[in-house]
Amino acid sequence: MNSAPWDEEPAVILDNGSGNIKCGFAGEEVPRFVFPNIIATPKQRQGPTPVYVGDDALAHTHTERGLRYSHPMAHGIVSDWDAMARVWTHAYDALRADPAAQAVLLTEAPHNPTQHREQMAAVLFEHFAVPALQVQIQAVLALYAAGRTDGLVLDSGDGVTHVVPIVEGHAVTPAVRRLELAGREVTEWMMELLSDELQRPFTTSADREVARMVKERLCYVAQSFEEELEKAEAQETSTTAESFTLPDGETIKITRSRFCCPEILFTPAIAEKPYESIQRTIVDSVEACPIDLRRRLLNNVVLSGGNTMFGGMQQRLENELKELVNKRAAEDVHVVAANERKFSVWIGAAILGSLTSFSSEWITKQEYEENGPSILHKRCDSLAFVSK
Repeated sequence: MNSAPWDEEPAVILDNGSGNIKCGFAGEEVPRFVFPNIIATPKQRQGPTPVYVGDDALAHTHTERGLRYSHPMAHGIVSDWDAMARVWTHAYDALRADPAAQAVLLTEAPHNPTQHREQMAAVLFEHFAVPALQVQIQAVLALYAAGRTDGLVLDSGDGVTHVVPIVEGHAVTPAVRRLELAGREVTEWMMELLSDELQRPFTTSADREVARMVKERLCYVAQSFEEELEKAEAQETSTTAESFTLPDGETIKITRSRFCCPEILFTPAIAEKPYESIQRTIVDSVEACPIDLRRRLLNNVVLSGGNTMFGGMQQRLENELKELVNKRAAEDVHVVAANERKFSVWIGAAILGSLTSFSSEWITKQEYEENGPSILHKRCDSLAFVSK
């Protein structure tokens, strides 16, 4: 059987996150482009309407008023397909890739609704005319990137956090847990903290972008929140204070917000949020698994996603988990935090898409046209770890 022309080119890899899109090609080590999953359009429409995507949209936050910002995805699920298609077009343009010439491997959140997966296929096959498609679950790809087939993945991005236990390459489906406490909520909490610390409102889109940058550049997880707070209140600020220069050139000092911000992940009540903590969610997931698997999972807790990048995150989570499980299980607790975990989902997809043994997993456009969207549910078991 002769190879199809698309099979001679590396597949396009699209890691579709609520906060950022990571795009590149199978077989490469890191994504070529990472840009915000956001579009901006003028509120007042007169004549041709410009549409700003990704970094261009954020750049206009500070230079142009009267723009309406929208995120095509919310909490890991596509909410605006027209906007999503614009973002994918932007990704293909950045890669200088012809959608009709290369297969595409797309990532998705666990438990992505059936109709959403079918719509995803319809947009890619019918609008973009891709020749072949595969869809794989993000947490499973992150584990693949970590070189493991057993483990529990804490995948926390901008829009949603998932805890996914995986054994011998297959997710323990009933034990998958979803938590809407993720990067976007952490940014909103930072806006409140900065407003309180600097004594001025933080409410605009530009303020949100400042809060996000402060969060990503200056925040860290305290190993003991109470002790860190006591030091800050005792004016021992030399260890906690950091300067940050705003887009307008003003320099501000950030102190307790640096560690109070990510504390919301471990103590949601600090921000009066009704969410479960990440450590409690992990233990809840483990306890939903067969008892003989629990210690194996606790020994391989793998962090994935940009919302896990805070300094001190690995050690604090390990300590919190040891406090929550029994003494014997505590000896096995081990949290894995790769330096590149912000991109681990994309990296796993890029490895998978480059394997010769994966070539039979692609769904072709012809198969889609002959069988309809139901073929995705037969051939893209998003909770199955594909390794041959």
